[in-house]
Amino acid sequence: MTLDTTLLNRRMTHFDGHESIWLFGYGSLIWKADFPFLERRPAHIHGWVRRFWQGSHDHRGTPEAPGRVATLVREPGAICHGMAYRIAPEVLRPLDVREKNGYLREVIRLHFDDGQGEGENAEGLVYLATEDNAAFLGEAPLDAIAEQIAMAHGPSGPNRDYLLNLAQALRDLGVDDPHVFALARRLPHPAHAPGP
Repeated sequence: MTLDTTLLNRRMTHFDGHESIWLFGYGSLIWKADFPFLERRPAHIHGWVRRFWQGSHDHRGTPEAPGRVATLVREPGAICHGMAYRIAPEVLRPLDVREKNGYLREVIRLHFDDGQGEGENAEGLVYLATEDNAAFLGEAPLDAIAEQIAMAHGPSGPNRDYLLNLAQALRDLGVDDPHVFALARRLPHPAHAPGP
C-alpha cells in the first residue's frame, strides 16, 4: 500500500446516504478535534489496543526522520477507550487528508461510556493503520520508541507533544493506558537553553 491513502478512503461507500456518521478517535482525534462535529461522547471499542507503531512522515516527523503515532493492534479481550464524534459525511474529506499517511477507514462497533444509555452502542468508523501499510514501523523496545518520539519533529510540531497531549487527554477521560503512560514516563526531558 502507498503512503497516501486518501483516494482509497474516498472509495468507501458503507455510509453513503447517511445524514451523520460516528467516528472513533483514539489518538490525536481525542485532543485535536479541528473539524466540525454534531456531538462528542466518550466511547470504547473491543478487541483493540493503542500502540505507537505507526510512522508519521507528514505531521510529527519527516520522510528522513519519521515520528511515531498511535494506531490500533488487535488483542482479544482488550478494550480501547477514546472519543466518539458524530459528524456530517462531508467532514470525512478533510479527515481523509489528515489521516492519509497509511490510515484506512474501517467500520467498527462503538460502545458509549457516558451513561446516557445503558449498554448503548453504534456502528461507526475508525481510521486504522495496519501492518501492511508502507508507513508501519511496528513494535520496538519502549525506550527506543520514546527516544524516536523525543527526537522527531514535523510540520505539525514535535512528536513528543503528540504523546504528551494524548497521555493528558486519556488522564482527563479517566483512562489507564499502560503503553501510552510508559512511553510518556520514558521521554527524556527536553534540553533547556543555557541561561544568560
